[in-house]
Amino acid sequence: MKYFLIILFIAIVVALITGFYVKPDDPKMGDLLIGLSVSGLFLVLMPLFVYHRWKNKNVKDYMLTKENIEKMQAYSKDKKL
Repeated sequence: MKYFLIILFIAIVVALITGFYVKPDDPKMGDLLIGLSVSGLFLVLMPLFVYHRWKNKNVKDYMLTKENIEKMQAYSKDKKL
């Protein structure tokens, strides 16, 4: 999955740069490439990246609950922060 995301990111960046390069010669094709690149970035790459990073994580560990606040207070007292 990591390598797929890297390859997809590189492909989107190349398409975006190509869109800006082609735009003076053929404005419709350049605009199409830029639009597809931005859409692919936000509708395909970002959700895949978020899924990849949060796949095996517990969301409750990152929520600010009373239990987690007490852990933080105990940690700061122990470390004398």
